[in-house]
Amino acid sequence: MKGATLDFSRPGTPTDNAFIEPPSGKFRAECLNQHCFMSLDDAVGSRETWRRYYNEVRPHHAIGNKPPITPVNRSAAHGPSLSAGAG
Repeated sequence: MKGATLDFSRPGTPTDNAFIEPPSGKFRAECLNQHCFMSLDDAVGSRETWRRYYNEVRPHHAIGNKPPITPVNRSAAHGPSLSAGAG
């Protein structure tokens, strides 16, 4: 790419990448640090259980204390939006 530069996060500075750090930190605190995995299948199952809880049950402050799946379900129920010039 012409004129593009690579910019990497500095080690020990999670604020450099604010979009990935909060979910990663929550995953570590709420899943990885809470369990002792006996096998790879056990780890995969625990990760999937946590992922479903995080996305389908756990309220998120940024979207009105609703789980992220709620806005998706609401928009799917209303169907695709039509632009003013369509039809």
